[in-house]
Amino acid sequence: MDPDKYEQLIERCRGLDPVATAVAHPCDAATLAGVVEASRQGLISPILVGPQARITEAAESAGVTVGGIRIVDVPHSQAAAERSVSLVLEGEAQLLMKGSLRTEEFLAAVVSREGGLRTGRRISHVYMMDLPTYHKVLIVTDAAINIAPTLEQKVDICQNAVDLALALGVERPKVAILAAVETVSSKMPSTLDAAALCKMADRGQIRGALLDGPLAFDNAISREAAEAKGIRSEVAGDPDILLVPDLETGNILAKLLSYLSRADGAGLVLGARVPIILTSRADSVRSRIASCAVAMRVAHARRRRAEAEVGI
Repeated sequence: MDPDKYEQLIERCRGLDPVATAVAHPCDAATLAGVVEASRQGLISPILVGPQARITEAAESAGVTVGGIRIVDVPHSQAAAERSVSLVLEGEAQLLMKGSLRTEEFLAAVVSREGGLRTGRRISHVYMMDLPTYHKVLIVTDAAINIAPTLEQKVDICQNAVDLALALGVERPKVAILAAVETVSSKMPSTLDAAALCKMADRGQIRGALLDGPLAFDNAISREAAEAKGIRSEVAGDPDILLVPDLETGNILAKLLSYLSRADGAGLVLGARVPIILTSRADSVRSRIASCAVAMRVAHARRRRAEAEVGI
């Protein structure tokens, strides 16, 4: 078991060009420290969007310099969110990153029906968890955006996470669909959704992954626990993705892993026109850098796919 999974991820980014990244309202020391370090490591080429005086003050507090980094001066956080989105739409940035503004305010600009970054797919959030007790990076979704997703929304949430895993080099991602039990019951709608998602994957409605569920957490994460209950599964004990039934479950699970298992969690929003780096105020610089590395890999994968489609 390698304890430095994030470092391996960052190492695989060496040789790739840094990606232009609009950072909305980077007016706190933690955000700027992560942005400057990610820039130093060649992951992103940041554009800082916010009140210039506050950005300069935050940089001084963080002990970093923003000299040489482009700053777009706007008066407040809402303007920063809107201008950052417009930089993406204008083609000046290929990634978007949240700074020190409220998530609701930031995402309102992203999903705006006029001038937002919507696509035909539902946007969703993923946590990339680096756990000292698990043998690979574990993706948890959705823990931040979709409160009580419908079956159809879970299809998009699952596909977003699968596409991310594929972009990170996982050949055939394994998805464990979580519930409280491993049996299908009409009394527990999450188990019905899990069974339906597995069949939808069989019929090509979810592509590129191996799904199994419903699985209780112990059966999903431990092959021994699954075998003890007579569950035969290629996913049990080896999932790349944990698909949770609702936001409350996902949020509690991600924070439990962070605070009791000492996991680092890199946050990303998928399903928009570009990958969106969504960090928490409590995130470490290491987590912020990992979020940038993941987003960078996704951006390059999208670029390669687009070039292949047009025959470049």
